[in-house]
Amino acid sequence: MDGLRLEELLAAAERAAPMESVDVVAANLRRRFDAGRVSFLFADLVGQQLVRLTAQDRERNDDDVERIRLAGSVYDEVLRDQRPLHDSRAEDGHRVIAPVTNRGDCIGLLELTLPHVDDHVLDQVAEAAHTLAYVIVTDRRFTDLYHWGRRTTPVSLAAEIQHRLLPSASCCEASQFALAGALVPADDIGGDTYDYTLDSRTLHVSITDAMGHDVDSALLATLLVGALRCARREGRGIVEQAVEAHRALADNGREGFATGQLLRVDLESGSCQVVNAGHPWPILLRDGRAERLALEVDLPFGMPVAMPYRAQRLDLRPGDRLLLLTDGALERGAASLDVFELLCKTRDLHVREAVRALTAAVDDACGGHLQDDATVLCLDWHGTAAARRQADEGSSGP
Repeated sequence: MDGLRLEELLAAAERAAPMESVDVVAANLRRRFDAGRVSFLFADLVGQQLVRLTAQDRERNDDDVERIRLAGSVYDEVLRDQRPLHDSRAEDGHRVIAPVTNRGDCIGLLELTLPHVDDHVLDQVAEAAHTLAYVIVTDRRFTDLYHWGRRTTPVSLAAEIQHRLLPSASCCEASQFALAGALVPADDIGGDTYDYTLDSRTLHVSITDAMGHDVDSALLATLLVGALRCARREGRGIVEQAVEAHRALADNGREGFATGQLLRVDLESGSCQVVNAGHPWPILLRDGRAERLALEVDLPFGMPVAMPYRAQRLDLRPGDRLLLLTDGALERGAASLDVFELLCKTRDLHVREAVRALTAAVDDACGGHLQDDATVLCLDWHGTAAARRQADEGSSGP
């Protein structure tokens, strides 16, 4: 049995059409390990279901696509633990399931059956799955296939606009932190967004909630996110970013407004600047205790009364978990949830899994029909002394 040759796999993937990446990896695994059925399972947008993709599914009929509920499944276990699973009881051979993850962002799972499995084979399947993550991250720029795979319900025009405002990866890991976010949309889109980016010394984070519903709120959110990104990419400070967001809505938002929270974290010190524009207060979990941070609150973006925005300071400590929410995760149907208790109960989960647990609880509390978008953004601060990412350690803890 030949070993896995990553350079050959990457070269083959690059030669193939972007929508055939899964087929290329599948063919390589069949040849190298005499693998049987090979398939890729997408995680959906809110992390509650999986959609199976095989070579035949490129000519797809949505009614025939296999959808798998994630909660309580063996796939859930693999995503949570981020380790390959070997099931020797499969009828057609040894079943192996491996996470397809890039910098903490769970893209999905690779599943295959093999005639023989040992530790060496498991390691090579895991390596192939990790390689597939990089291939998909590259190729999804050129095809809608991977966007389709994440959709388990019909998507409205407003939802299409809204999802395009979100970062392409819902989770990111670096040596100093892990960050994860999720948005559970309302039946009529409510204008929520979250965003993040890194430069050499700074983590920039935002969470916003535009007024209204449906296309109007999605368009308002587009103005807001565009203004924040433009100011940020021009190197402006956090207060200047807030001012530009306000001006964009005041000048173009047709009297619409939005709440928001902007964070700027210094990666060398853990010092965090925060601007709160009429948004729900963040919750800090520190030393096992969750408490709301009573920040000074400035006016929402776009309000007709001009007032200055203030940058407030928060010093993060190693082990801290910071939770940002929109009001859809706190009010209406979600009002019955004890967010503080949920945050404490999930403190030992990876930040990605904690976010998934929180959004699932909100969705359940609302009976699957939210009256307002619910967005959750969670930041774990490891500290500047952290030597490597959690993904390298294979740990599911925060």
